[in-house]
Amino acid sequence: MFTKILIANRGEIACRVAATARRMGVRTVAVYSDADAHARHVQACDEAVHIGGASPRESYLRAERILAAAQATGAQAVHPGYGFLSENEGFAQACVDAGIAFIGPPPSAIAAMGSKSAAKALMERAGVPLVPGYHGERQEPDFLQAQAEAIGFPVLIKASAGGGGKGMRIVQRAEDFAAALASCQREAEASFGSAQVLVERYVRQPRHIEVQVFADAQGQVIHLFERDCSVQRRHQKVLEEAPAPGMTPALRAQMGAAAVAAAKSVGYVGAGTVEFICEQDGHDTGVQAFYFMEMNTRLQVEHPVTEAITGLDLVEWQLRVAAGEPLPLVQDQIALRGHAIEARICAENPAQGFLPATGTLRTLRTPQASRFTHGAVRLDMGVAAGDAISPHYDPMIAKLIVHADSREAALARMDQALAELHITGLQHNVGFLRRLVRTESFSHARLDTALIEREQEALFGTAHTQAQRLHLRDALLGASLRWWLDAQGTAAGRTEGAPTDPWARGDGWALHGHSQRLLTWGWPQPSGLQTLQVQMLQSRDGRIRLRCTDTEGAVLDAEVSALQAQPRPDDLSGSLHIQAQVDGQPWSAHVDLTGPSAATPDPACDVFTAHGHTTLHRLDPLAQQDEHHGGSGQVTAPMPGKVIAVLVSAGQTVKAGEPLVITEAMKMEHSLTAPRDGTVAELLCSVGDQVAEGVELLRLE
Repeated sequence: MFTKILIANRGEIACRVAATARRMGVRTVAVYSDADAHARHVQACDEAVHIGGASPRESYLRAERILAAAQATGAQAVHPGYGFLSENEGFAQACVDAGIAFIGPPPSAIAAMGSKSAAKALMERAGVPLVPGYHGERQEPDFLQAQAEAIGFPVLIKASAGGGGKGMRIVQRAEDFAAALASCQREAEASFGSAQVLVERYVRQPRHIEVQVFADAQGQVIHLFERDCSVQRRHQKVLEEAPAPGMTPALRAQMGAAAVAAAKSVGYVGAGTVEFICEQDGHDTGVQAFYFMEMNTRLQVEHPVTEAITGLDLVEWQLRVAAGEPLPLVQDQIALRGHAIEARICAENPAQGFLPATGTLRTLRTPQASRFTHGAVRLDMGVAAGDAISPHYDPMIAKLIVHADSREAALARMDQALAELHITGLQHNVGFLRRLVRTESFSHARLDTALIEREQEALFGTAHTQAQRLHLRDALLGASLRWWLDAQGTAAGRTEGAPTDPWARGDGWALHGHSQRLLTWGWPQPSGLQTLQVQMLQSRDGRIRLRCTDTEGAVLDAEVSALQAQPRPDDLSGSLHIQAQVDGQPWSAHVDLTGPSAATPDPACDVFTAHGHTTLHRLDPLAQQDEHHGGSGQVTAPMPGKVIAVLVSAGQTVKAGEPLVITEAMKMEHSLTAPRDGTVAELLCSVGDQVAEGVELLRLE
């Protein structure tokens, strides 16, 4: 076994590899960029080497610097993680040439599977079924257009060297093909250094099922069952689970055998994943046919669900195989137990097309492991409270994995764990994931890659259900009670220094009768802040009554008694855990502030209750609000990034929704469209510009 390895990656996967290495007594070396000098993966390793600037092209994609770090520190092997150089044939070969073990497959296997076109040709010769399409070398736009028309629309354009949903477009109509091809090729070139694409029939109602394979240098190849990764947005996975719902033993054996055959055909060694696109014969009858899609020659992001149902540590297996040891088990010794689900926690705005977000993690409270059975809840992450999610890397914050005896129990456990995961400081998808696991389609395992689009109303609908009304009620209660406690000077244990003269207090104290206060809260909605007013009345016996009419006319009338508050001094957010009796029933909330107290100008409260997370802004009713900013004709950068295309010129007339500028950030292209009809008055950016969030790019007359 190795005594020291270098981890050529960052974030949660670097921390994950370091944890297994530490348990095995193997020392670790981290590499880091300028942006990651104080990152968690640096602290998790025994040594750390700086390799360059914040951009991956200046650091994590610099193979020569990583190899130099391995040689300088005496590392005997390099673990590439996933992404970056993990599937780079040249990097794997450079490691071998330098006498350093590459903890992954041989360079020849990476080369064979690294090109989707070449891999499909190889699988075709091996008799593995393929989706009808063009997988050849010719790349002229007119030729590819003709191939698409021969296949029949809709078609899928996919980067030949790609992965992770990048460089991929679904095209519904022939007239849209040219623009989609150009965009796909740009993204493929930027992400993978190759603009080559393939075109194939888009399988309707498809399921994405993949099989985990493992091989050793002695020629033994086995599979570790399958994972369903059908729930996706922007062609990137959101939820993964194992085993795949509705999988029969016969079909599992067929797909497992096909995956093993694929690995054997390229002399594979190490951990890999063979991915299949599956057609369904209706939602309830399972998979009708499966086609080879691609092989990922690395560890997958979703490998923890396989670990959960097998009880195995796949990183340990990777290290042992790379060190020349045989696989620890044979196929008949691999047992499947229970059900596991993984949710990717990302910094993004689901309501705005899952636009990636940046910012600082002010709050990061994790599920209470003591409340769950050992091993039932796992959180893999490479960040901590106070860390920044930058525009340079993938926006994933963490991976939440749950395991239970059945799928139903795993779903309930996932919902509870998501409820206990509290994040503030940036936009994220935790609330979206709670709604997603509760949808009719997911909860009943009616899975396909269009599930999110099909469940639009449940996931993004504006009509208020009873649960959503309770959610808003609890948020208003939490924010208002937090304000009231701060106004008294008793929040976060601040009883000292509170005014003793009742006339000096700012909580609405009155000499006779009830004290009253009217609070105005702004509730962020896609259309802007919706204003809600809460009337607070405090009786002389200490009881508090809150009254409010919500946006649909429903009246909130709640009586609060037995109010208690417990500060969390370890939080950067100044969190307060509030407990009370509301209308005679136990009630609690965690409430975080964006400022030191509710007295700061226009503060925000992040309220976490059993129903979910809501942000409310305390509004000054005397302040003037600009309600027409969205119609100003300004087009601004939604996040830091690089301008890669300007599609209009000054004086050009445009229609609402027409693409104007394309930016690149977090490895993805983002098309900025006209907010309304108008004429381009002024261009304020050029191709190649690096722009900050909120910077104006152009203005419409």
